[in-house]
Amino acid sequence: MNTSFCKVKLFVYYIVTSFITYASVDALQILAIEHIAAKSHWNFMSAVLQSLSENGHNVTVYTPFPVGNQSNYTEISLELPSQVGMDAVELLNMFEKPTDMIPLIINMTRDFCNIVYEQKEIQELLNSDKSNYDIFITEVLSSECSSYVASKLNLSLIYVIPSPMITYMEHSVIGEVSNPATVSHLMSHHAVPKTFYQRLSNVIILGFSLFELIFTEMELKKIDTQPYDLVESVKPSLVFINTHYITDAPRPLSANLIQVGGIHLKSPNSIPNDILEFIENSPHGVIYFTFGSVISMSTLPDHIQNAFKEAFGQIPQRILWKYEGEMKDKPINVMTSKWFPQRDILLHPNVKLFISHGGISGVYEAVDAGVPVLGFPFFYDQHRNIDNLVEAGMGMSMDLFTIQKDELLNNILELTNNEKYTKNAKITSERFKDRPMSPAESVVYWTEYVVRHNGAPHLKSQAFNLTWYQYILLDVIVVILIFIALVIFITYKVFKIVYYKCLKYSQTIKPKSE
Repeated sequence: MNTSFCKVKLFVYYIVTSFITYASVDALQILAIEHIAAKSHWNFMSAVLQSLSENGHNVTVYTPFPVGNQSNYTEISLELPSQVGMDAVELLNMFEKPTDMIPLIINMTRDFCNIVYEQKEIQELLNSDKSNYDIFITEVLSSECSSYVASKLNLSLIYVIPSPMITYMEHSVIGEVSNPATVSHLMSHHAVPKTFYQRLSNVIILGFSLFELIFTEMELKKIDTQPYDLVESVKPSLVFINTHYITDAPRPLSANLIQVGGIHLKSPNSIPNDILEFIENSPHGVIYFTFGSVISMSTLPDHIQNAFKEAFGQIPQRILWKYEGEMKDKPINVMTSKWFPQRDILLHPNVKLFISHGGISGVYEAVDAGVPVLGFPFFYDQHRNIDNLVEAGMGMSMDLFTIQKDELLNNILELTNNEKYTKNAKITSERFKDRPMSPAESVVYWTEYVVRHNGAPHLKSQAFNLTWYQYILLDVIVVILIFIALVIFITYKVFKIVYYKCLKYSQTIKPKSE
């Protein structure tokens, strides 16, 4: 009787304690700005913000992609030049080489900052009462100008990075620089540097990108001084990054770097009837083909489109091809549309292959669904994303502009007929889903943690407190070299003195011996 009473009493205690603890957590007032007008970037940012609003926190976000207000969630439209549906050849000419892309992105990021901070709504925000918000969330791309609001309003800062770590921004974001011998640069073409050439190229591109970032920022500040140049940048309390060790090789991680790769993945919805019938009436399965939202597929050169058409015409599967406008000479087994419900299609068991450019959002959707991938990476992180899938044994990679019909056909047949790719894709999917906490739960927990602990300064790297020469131990190296030189010098002097004394002694005793 006493034992039962104690158990009931203990149960009531836990219930009451849990209720009091929950009730004591106030809803946070969260401010966010999306500076980059790229749909894939916004998909990641919005997923982070939605996870917070769905858990009772109030979110106000300035975005170039407003879709409407919801409970605890308010959007304010920003006018930014959109990076959607661009010409394929023109885009690749701009972005294919890292030496061209890095300075272009740095300039673009600051241009976006200029546009954002000049808008009336943002000016009103910057002049408002800083006590209205608890924390500021923004994306960092290639400049710390996006942190200006946090500095101006004296708010703790959280960065979101929709891609794997931006290598040349790593020191600014988390205070560290990864070892180029073990961690591939964001724009490298390999998942990990295995050979001497890959390590060498990794060092070269890292050095170039760091120099370009510092030099370009210095030049821009001279010719186009902005208010955010005059304010010391705030270092982030947290960084939510769109990575996972399955799709990004293992690396040292800072305490304030939280991996939430795949947070944009939502519960599947029903597929429209015409698409569903096309998929389910294909006895040999379906291939889904898209190059994302940035590139317009219809702008690809004719010889590239023809290579795909000819190869598709010789395979038994049906193809869902994301394509804008009417397609000439479309194979009978192909359905085209300017939009497909990608997430829902990839989860259908009849989908046998995903042909993709390697954007990180699509990569996670393929991994989550356990579907093999044929990749045609263009630029930025896409080469590395696809190579990670190749390393996992669930994908193959090809170069779009040297494509030949026969090679394409052979690779499609290999990926769809060889069961090892599907098996490896399922294994990768299981590993991807096996987590102690979902990405959304991680975002909510760590955001609340930062507010509970007044910005969580204890999570920030000591590297933020060091100068560049202290960080690379240049001062220590100089002292060691001076010490070594001093020891060598003293040793030399001692031996010189001993030598001359011995020589002198030998000269004094020589006549006596004669």
